[in-house]
Amino acid sequence: MANVAVIGAQWGDEGKGKVVDWLASRADVVVRFQGGHNAGHTLVVGNETYKLSLLPSGMVRGKLCVIGNGVVIDPEALLAEIARVQGQGLSVTPENLRIAENATLILPVHPALDQAREASRGDAKIGTTGRGIGPAYEDKVGRRAIRVADLAEPETVAAKLELLLGHYNTLLRGLGVPTFEKQALFDRLMALAPQILPFAEPVWERLDELRRGGKRILFEGAQAVMLDVDHGTYPFVTSSNTVAATAASGAGVGPSAVGFVLGIAKAYTTRVGSGPFPSELTDDIGKLLGARGREFGTVTGRPRRCGWFDAAMVRQAIKVGGIQGLALTKLDVLDGLKELKICTGYHVRGEFMRHLPAAPGGQAAATPVYETLEGWTGSSGGARSWADLPAQAVKYVRRIEELVEAPVTLLSTGPERDDTIMVRDPFDD
Repeated sequence: MANVAVIGAQWGDEGKGKVVDWLASRADVVVRFQGGHNAGHTLVVGNETYKLSLLPSGMVRGKLCVIGNGVVIDPEALLAEIARVQGQGLSVTPENLRIAENATLILPVHPALDQAREASRGDAKIGTTGRGIGPAYEDKVGRRAIRVADLAEPETVAAKLELLLGHYNTLLRGLGVPTFEKQALFDRLMALAPQILPFAEPVWERLDELRRGGKRILFEGAQAVMLDVDHGTYPFVTSSNTVAATAASGAGVGPSAVGFVLGIAKAYTTRVGSGPFPSELTDDIGKLLGARGREFGTVTGRPRRCGWFDAAMVRQAIKVGGIQGLALTKLDVLDGLKELKICTGYHVRGEFMRHLPAAPGGQAAATPVYETLEGWTGSSGGARSWADLPAQAVKYVRRIEELVEAPVTLLSTGPERDDTIMVRDPFDD
């Protein structure tokens, strides 16, 4: 049986929750492989709404869930999230949740620095959530991170804190914000250790056993390809690699184990926070898309910027992200619009380009080149087969396939799980 990796094909918030929940119900194990509690999935099951940031979506479906080594973990945020979903009736125990022992921890110094840096940028803010994700990844590559396994060794934590605070307190003083005291931070971590360590293990070994046993594994990404620290609209990106290749390194499996790569994209485009957005609409249509699509960030609560579907950007995400099939969501939000536009490329300083430039100046200068299509008068909402869709809606989807050079393998036409048209089952070999 094939495994499946799910990644966003735009700037995040593509409506992954519903698709991931549907796939999780058919998987045996769900693995989160990158990011932190700066991303989230909203899952609606019956009358209950679950908002998950660190816990894999399979938790809602009673599946074995794994937080991989590629994730940076705020232990207090994780425990608060566990308590919240337990209050909603879910069971979260070491029997159904495993955490990679080599995952990096987010400490209180990380959000402090994150927020202070963002404040110091003034009008040049990146749009970070301020939750310490970036500084934690900096510690990881700087080889000074405290990891989950270290919590079992107080002497290791004490030695690493000495190194960390020498680094962070200097930076915090320079930014004019309060510093941290070693003993208080040490005591805080030691109090958390017995609550976190029961979940810890070498998850790479468990995943290898599951894979060899023919179990279906769903690799769950956060954010999206255009927020990838290498391939996204840098510097307005997240601090990790979000492409499907990261599923292997971020979970501790070989690349052949990743399986089918499913990209998620809205039938239009949204973005939260700062950064280039060539197809953004600030007019009444943009406001209409935001209102119909209920476009507010799951984690940030901030309104999302809305615009026309950017086929050039999604095509780029498909190429670098390794996406084999596209799940197109929220098609019903476009119902009733007389005409639709698709961005097919950009004019950048007099040159036509089919991809966004790598340099910030070029990204800011990019203006969209549009193709106009006729809208539809009927409703696509709740459609569960191609025959249920208005003819122009089908043409719109087919044109997207041509422009992004990938098939739409799943089409979401409403908030309910069954409001889905499946062309290919991603778990099929």
